[in-house]
Amino acid sequence: MGETMKVPSVEQRVIGSIQLVGIRESVSHARSEVRRWLGDDHPAVDDAVLAASELLTNALRHSDARPYDFVGLTVTGTDELVYVEVRDPGSAFSGPHVRREPQAEDGRGLLIVSKISQDWGVREHGRVLGRTVWCAIRAASPSPDLSTLEPVSGSAGGLGPG
Repeated sequence: MGETMKVPSVEQRVIGSIQLVGIRESVSHARSEVRRWLGDDHPAVDDAVLAASELLTNALRHSDARPYDFVGLTVTGTDELVYVEVRDPGSAFSGPHVRREPQAEDGRGLLIVSKISQDWGVREHGRVLGRTVWCAIRAASPSPDLSTLEPVSGSAGGLGPG
């Protein structure tokens, strides 16, 4: 992962927030909620839906969440950026990282997130409180071409939004 980056303190508005049960079916529900919160005409809606799907899937696969634990999804925004955040219990064994095999059949979630976002990072809240993985997506930029996935550094341990 990349360097720690402090995101400037900017007033963000909460667009939507939900607690989801930690099961696979919650991912499709999350995609629907993000699309509903932003609206189909928002220029970042497709990227935000994709980011939420990838971050939530990673939380369910790689955190210490047990079936039916809760995972949080929050979308906030400014005029320039949409932030997608997923909070999970964290993991005692690993942390989020971009895999360097762009053609791999799985394990490309954060690679995709790094490609569609301006920045991404992780906020650790301690062993008991878990972590938040977040990304910042330009509110008015077109979606990038994902056919050539090359890793982009994230902000491991970054303070992220808020």
